[in-house]
Amino acid sequence: MKIIEKTHVKWEDEYLHEDCPSLTPYLIDGEQDAPIIVVVPGGGYGHRAYHEGEPVAKWLNENGYHACVLRYQVAPIKDQETILQAQEAIITVKTKRKEWGLSGNNKVGVLGFSAGGHLTAVISNRYQVNQNMNSRPDFQILCYPVITMGEFTHEGSRDNLLGPDAASELIDTYSCEKMVHSETPPAFIWSTANDQAVISMNSLHYADALQHYQIPYELHIYQDGRHGLGLADDHNYTKDWKNACLRWLSGYIAESGE
Repeated sequence: MKIIEKTHVKWEDEYLHEDCPSLTPYLIDGEQDAPIIVVVPGGGYGHRAYHEGEPVAKWLNENGYHACVLRYQVAPIKDQETILQAQEAIITVKTKRKEWGLSGNNKVGVLGFSAGGHLTAVISNRYQVNQNMNSRPDFQILCYPVITMGEFTHEGSRDNLLGPDAASELIDTYSCEKMVHSETPPAFIWSTANDQAVISMNSLHYADALQHYQIPYELHIYQDGRHGLGLADDHNYTKDWKNACLRWLSGYIAESGE
């Protein structure tokens, strides 16, 4: 399987499986050392939400970060192939840094929404090595993420990724709160208390696992906000997640010596 680098990607439903997997880079001129963030839109593993892709990449650009939007396989998904695609996307970004005119030492993080948050958490805990490059991201940003495949899961995401009759062993295998270990990268997590689609217990369970392993994290549970807010520009209170995230990123980069 090869990750295709795209300069433009169609998002309409009829093109759900065209050029999967692929990356669309959004790079900033004159910022050779800036971190690169792979953006993973949500959509219940059934589609990819546009408002959680390109607009997020452009917001990151405006704030000094390179971005790439990942176009990954959605239902039908064979043998959880989407996980491998996302791991290979991180390796692709790392190997292409110099080709893109960057320093080659850029931090590479990943930012995901909803089911894309689940995909983000999976690849933040499970890595592969390809071309002598590790797929571990340097940091993870999870926005109202699906975390568990068990109790409190989003059933549509689970059914699309694992199948409607998934065995308990498979459910445990892809429940991210059970994946965390001592080398899991630092995390920024946010959700809303009244999200009825992906309840905030997902974020709380993940934070609890990070706490157990003493992995640095920041967690925000906002009082109000429907599921799928994306950048939340029209939500007077919850839109502050963006400022909180940028502050966290700035602190992480400072502490890591960038």
